Amino acid sequence: MERPAPVAVFGGTFDPIHFGHLRVAWEVSEQLDCEVRLMPSAQPPHRSAPGGSAADRAAMIEMALAGQGRLRLDRRELERTGPSYSVDTLLELREELGPDRPLIFVLGADAFRALPAWHRWQELTGLAHLVAMTRPRQRLDKLEPDLHNAMAGRWTGLVERLRGEPAGRVMVIRVTPLAISSSLIRASLAEGRLPRYLLPQPVLDHIQARGLYR
Repeated sequence: MERPAPVAVFGGTFDPIHFGHLRVAWEVSEQLDCEVRLMPSAQPPHRSAPGGSAADRAAMIEMALAGQGRLRLDRRELERTGPSYSVDTLLELREELGPDRPLIFVLGADAFRALPAWHRWQELTGLAHLVAMTRPRQRLDKLEPDLHNAMAGRWTGLVERLRGEPAGRVMVIRVTPLAISSSLIRASLAEGRLPRYLLPQPVLDHIQARGLYR
């Protein structure tokens, strides 16, 4: 019996969401032929608290995702108290999806390298596949020993392996990086400049109407 299509999780603060987030999420969805859930973090453990409220960040993501069916918003980390640990999110999703549906955790190359600093990071591959996004000509090598050893024997270059197993594989995919950052957008707004064409117009309209990031 064929397994259901995978569900992929792409987390971040999305403070605010912009075309760089949207482009890489779309490419992941196309390359892996799966639904990608954008998962805004409430209290990211490894960075400062977001400037936008949970309600505003969720609203902006919904605006950005209008009119397509591959990407969707998942609010669970915004609705959960305490630090937004990825292992807790994946445990919740695994319970909801059941033991057999493929679950994919998508993260950038730098975040992948930093996994040994994450809460209960060794449990992640038991819950999901890991997909690291890299830029063209970027290599994901020279991992620290603990991470190298934990990932040994898990690497694959075949999407079929991710689709045919519920969890446990590690894959690298190339995505198109756009030189856009939420911090750049916030800085522009704080200086009274409009970051037009860096994020969807409805998102910018919401920011202006709410007076965010000023």
